Amino acid sequence: MYAKVIKRLADFFVSLIAIILLSPIILILICLLAFANNGKPFFFQKRPGKNEKIFTIIKFKTMNDKKDSEGNLLPDMQRITKVGGFVRGASLDELLQLFNVVKGDMSIVGPRPLLIKYLPLYNKEQAKRHLVKPGITGWAQVNGRNAISWEEKFVLDVWYVNNISFITDMKILIKTVMKVLQREGVSASEQDTMEAFKGTPE
Repeated sequence: MYAKVIKRLADFFVSLIAIILLSPIILILICLLAFANNGKPFFFQKRPGKNEKIFTIIKFKTMNDKKDSEGNLLPDMQRITKVGGFVRGASLDELLQLFNVVKGDMSIVGPRPLLIKYLPLYNKEQAKRHLVKPGITGWAQVNGRNAISWEEKFVLDVWYVNNISFITDMKILIKTVMKVLQREGVSASEQDTMEAFKGTPE
């Protein structure tokens, strides 16, 4: 009942209320990031969601598009703007994903949506992470995040899929708030701070 009905209703109404309450902050960040990124405050990217259905995730754009002499983008750390660094440090870059939650592409809590290119690299067990909607925060994010391996993350993701409950979601949300207040940035993108996933050795 919770996973099939209540969770979606809670996601929708909580996200909608959060967007309304946080709208002044969102508007300020849009203006600041538009100035810092030549009028481009948003970052859009295709990600796999529930049942591997592709959707477009929206985040605040924290990096500029500066390139080297050969036309290649500079390393991420060289492209993070001052405003973008603050936004990431305060875990505000994920705020716009509340719109993805309202739309129904994501949940507030669930396995983080990773890159499309990883889809063929998951083994059968790891692929179970896509049996539920991806989330803004998740069980793996509050239990190690980038301090653990990809394989350990996927074990935690699948554990969540098999143990979805109101109590579990509340635990994750409370831990998320605590980590954000401690500036651990649990919502930071794994692909920005970890080596790319290359598949699990047999």
